[in-house]
Amino acid sequence: MVVVIYGASHTGKTKLAQSLLEKYKYPYLSVDHIKMGLIRSGQTELSPLSDDESLTLYLWPIIREIIKTAIENNQNLIIEGCYIPYDWKKDFSANYLSQIYDICLIFSKNYIKTNFRDIIKYANVIEERIDDSDYSIDSAIEDNCNVLKQCQVHNLPYVLIDTEYDVDISLP
Repeated sequence: MVVVIYGASHTGKTKLAQSLLEKYKYPYLSVDHIKMGLIRSGQTELSPLSDDESLTLYLWPIIREIIKTAIENNQNLIIEGCYIPYDWKKDFSANYLSQIYDICLIFSKNYIKTNFRDIIKYANVIEERIDDSDYSIDSAIEDNCNVLKQCQVHNLPYVLIDTEYDVDISLP
């Protein structure tokens, strides 16, 4: 089984991946690590400051084929990151899709307004962020509202974090 965790920035994708690794012993792959490896090795002209759409267009074909390879090899894998297109399911046959469990993490507007200090406080719980200066209440609300809309448009499963941060999923 391949678990795909995606969603807005700061919603705890990496934390959830780490929790699932500990619970199920499935390895996880960070899309950010792939992104930075490709950028630092000179394999792309993109940079960490490139827009999300350009990064998604560049990274998705690589991630898609990693997912297919894991399924074909009957391997369990967790993939987490922001650069998963919302129409990603179109790239897989039913056979592949039956082996993929996906979940999108989203903060509600209420949660962001009420808990923004905690969101910032826990931003580095798994990894140390280098520069978070452009992350604000307004950008968080805009990003999460967009992610929610895209999940609804594409009929994707999501966890809407509204009052308390309690994200604990059980895999089939």
